[in-house]
Amino acid sequence: MRTPSSLEDLLQEGLIDGVLRQLMSGKEATVYVVRCGDEIRCAKVYKDANQRSFRQAALYQEGRKTKNSRHARAIEKGTRFGRRAQEEAWQNVEVDTLYRLAAAGVRVPRPYGLFHGVVLMELLVDAGGNAAPRLNDLVLTEELALAYHAFLMRQIVRMLCVGVIHGDLSEYNVLVDRDGPVIIDLPQAVDAAGNNSAAAMLQRDADNITSYCSRFAPTLASTQFGKEIWALYQRGGLQPEVALSGQFAADTRAPDVAGVMREIKDIEKEHAAKLRYKAAALTR
Repeated sequence: MRTPSSLEDLLQEGLIDGVLRQLMSGKEATVYVVRCGDEIRCAKVYKDANQRSFRQAALYQEGRKTKNSRHARAIEKGTRFGRRAQEEAWQNVEVDTLYRLAAAGVRVPRPYGLFHGVVLMELLVDAGGNAAPRLNDLVLTEELALAYHAFLMRQIVRMLCVGVIHGDLSEYNVLVDRDGPVIIDLPQAVDAAGNNSAAAMLQRDADNITSYCSRFAPTLASTQFGKEIWALYQRGGLQPEVALSGQFAADTRAPDVAGVMREIKDIEKEHAAKLRYKAAALTR
């Protein structure tokens, strides 16, 4: 096929040796199958910010840190340079997150780097050597639905253990290669500790996968894995191999307001006593 203009620089620099075909086009990027020497890989080309249909991008960027202070100031001011820097940061998030999650044992495509706004990564294939289908494209048996669901809940846990939430996880961005589910599409990945919407996003990710798998395994419909996972994370009990039940009992106990007020008054008294002691010491 004719080389897209977005891939010409990579071709000229020898990072790819040919473009074989377009694999897919989504709301944020177009993915091409490319040849790199003897290997066949994917090239993910991001669409311009004004062409992307990804909604509420600012919500996902909350908590992200910009290391370059000049870039941070420009982004805050909304200058043309700042918009370009923000776009580069958006693109870098995906490849950085892929490396981070792969090191944590999460099944994601193997990244090869970001070049001229294009992410080169592993091409995932099924048992027949064809491009791996999306989870949404498969009709599952109940047994397989339960197995895939359990596996993906463990992947969500592994991601959260390193402080990452996908933020847009569903059956549409899980591929199923010859070895099982693989999580894709991570430019909107959320910092679990720095984003005020982290809990809601984590629960939505888990609920999306549960809802889809429950079409084939109805017993999953009454589970609450998202709430269970977040509760474990909040109290420091989340580990990569934690056993999940899918059950969650909310704490319905009324808050001990009187007890909290007593603690506040005790602290105030202690602070006042320290001030009196210091004042007395100065007059001696």
